[in-house]
Amino acid sequence: MFPFMQWKHLVDKQSTRADLIAGLTGAMIVLPQGVAFATIAGMPPEYGLYAAMVPAIIAALFGSSWHLVSGPTTAISIAVFAAMSPLADPGSPEFIRMVLTLTFLVGLFQLILGLARMGVLVNFISHTVVIGFTAGAAVLIAASQVKHFFGIAIERGAHFHVVIEQLVLQLGDVNLYVTFIGVVTLLSGILTKRFWPKMPYMIVAMVVGSVLAWLVNLEFGVDATQIKTVGALPSHLPPLSLPDFSYDTIRQVLFPALVVTMLALTEAVSISRAIAVKSEQRIDGNQEFIGQGLSNLFGSFFSSYASCGSFNRSGVNYAAGARTPLATVYASIFLLLILLLVAPLAAFLPTAAMAGILFLVAWGLIDFHHISSIMKTSRSETVILWVTLVGTLIDLEKGIFFGILLSLAIYLYRVSKPGMRPVVPAKEEGAYHFVGAEDHAQCPQLSIMRINGALFFGAVDNVRDRLHQIDEENPQQKSVLLTVRGLTFVDVAGAEMLAQEARRRKKMGGKVYFYSCKEATKDFLRKSGAMKDIGEENFFPVMSNWVKPIYATLDPEVCRNCKARIFAECHIALPNGEARKN
Repeated sequence: MFPFMQWKHLVDKQSTRADLIAGLTGAMIVLPQGVAFATIAGMPPEYGLYAAMVPAIIAALFGSSWHLVSGPTTAISIAVFAAMSPLADPGSPEFIRMVLTLTFLVGLFQLILGLARMGVLVNFISHTVVIGFTAGAAVLIAASQVKHFFGIAIERGAHFHVVIEQLVLQLGDVNLYVTFIGVVTLLSGILTKRFWPKMPYMIVAMVVGSVLAWLVNLEFGVDATQIKTVGALPSHLPPLSLPDFSYDTIRQVLFPALVVTMLALTEAVSISRAIAVKSEQRIDGNQEFIGQGLSNLFGSFFSSYASCGSFNRSGVNYAAGARTPLATVYASIFLLLILLLVAPLAAFLPTAAMAGILFLVAWGLIDFHHISSIMKTSRSETVILWVTLVGTLIDLEKGIFFGILLSLAIYLYRVSKPGMRPVVPAKEEGAYHFVGAEDHAQCPQLSIMRINGALFFGAVDNVRDRLHQIDEENPQQKSVLLTVRGLTFVDVAGAEMLAQEARRRKKMGGKVYFYSCKEATKDFLRKSGAMKDIGEENFFPVMSNWVKPIYATLDPEVCRNCKARIFAECHIALPNGEARKN
């Protein structure tokens, strides 16, 4: 209930000093990011800063990671905008109330999942899906800023293809003053990040863009340039707020809240685990769910929109030397102090400069390295990547679900075909293992098959077909020995299929044998009733002599003329005990 009690003993003078430095660094970084992300989400700029205060403190105190920093992020911001903009005019009081309701529901879902110990759910969202979704979200971020960068009129919330269409149609109406500000801001951010990486490139770009816009307006006049600014931010504590709990609002935001919940949890747990690899800290996914849930629940009453773990700020927090989660608490306090000082200066920040910064943010979100690696190494993963990316561009809410469903479908397709390979006993003296039968003679009466994987309802037909194929290829192989050391799991359908196969082969005059079967699998076969048809005597433990009892059941007349003779017994006598003459 109080995870912060586990690290309270780490707080001392040295850790406090390190946490204060890391907190100040984090506050400087989140200031421009918060304004940018709120703009992406369609919220007033100050809401991005509010989301980095109370929610960040709650998540730090009740989460399991000592370095994860929560707050506004690009992916969540674009998800909020895409989900809410069709329901209300972005930035309007109605829009804000609906976003606060969404935030409350996201927190509620996260808390329930955490308390229900469902942290394992995030493992079903593959890394490829996250990369594809993030890349698609990055393109949507850039598309949402096209009108501000070029000074043209495009309906807010327009689909990606509409933005491209309108840009082409309005190329002759581009405001060169606005575009000049955006380009210079973008270039200043790129150059600062490239040649002075230790400097906060977003702040530098904002200052350059603001000063340049002031000079251009001074020279040509605001009426001529039509350069718009973000406007002054309110310099006060996050105001109390109340989500809209009406049935109609909850009904409209319920599904978007589920999307944001899974996306936020995936980001938070993935980031905390990535940093834990460096910090060697153990991460409890369920506790992280609880921390994120409480942060959004509280945040919805403190003018915050949905937040989650931020990779950039968490990485900087760790690199800056943070020792405990108090670094995040200090960062929130410093952010409030900075906001009180610089809030009026936002009146000089042009929307074109903000668009330039967001272009840079969007570019940084696209993981070109991993995209290239996926496309080179796996055709199926490449399909998942592009389905998720394109699906995100068409409908952000459903894009990630399409990717998850496709990745799960491909996974189920793979596991529905357990590895089945014909093998023969190794010829080395005293060996108990098997080798591939491709280049070796096989027994004409006994098929030996190795099974690797799970024998569950989705794999039953494939395994049954493969066993029936043995009859078609060699009708004399009436008996089958299954080496099942690699059999990981058997369900009721799998047990029933094995019982059916045992009955079928008994009618043919053969049997089904098992070698190296796990005790857990044998217990399950007993409980399911399948053991009655298979027979306890047909199971052979590892490193046991299975050849002698099985050889005794073979047809001596077939063995008399057999040239394969893959068993040592084949060279001594026939199955009926008659000595070999040749």
